[in-house]
Amino acid sequence: MATADQCRAVLEELAARLVTYPDAARRVDLDRSFTCHIRDLDVHFHGRLAQGRIVDLNDGDDPRADIRLVVTSDDLLALVAGELNVAKAWASGRLSIHASFRDLLKLRSLM
Repeated sequence: MATADQCRAVLEELAARLVTYPDAARRVDLDRSFTCHIRDLDVHFHGRLAQGRIVDLNDGDDPRADIRLVVTSDDLLALVAGELNVAKAWASGRLSIHASFRDLLKLRSLM
């Protein structure tokens, strides 16, 4: 099981990686709040998806978030490392994404 610090670090790594891909910002025209619940640690992180980037990443839950991700710590690390396919993780229940259908379509281009 990964630690909360490792999960925070991998989310920050993902945020930094998205900054280096300006094409993602053009494909994903979202300005939505999000939260990521790490199931096995019972830890939450929240922030904002803005123009294809993750900004304002903080500890804690945002119950009013537009997009809600639920995943285990190890699966989060594997997803960001590219070792676990997002579609397969979602189909098998290892990743849960709660968002509007329109947001899901836009998020798909980030993954």
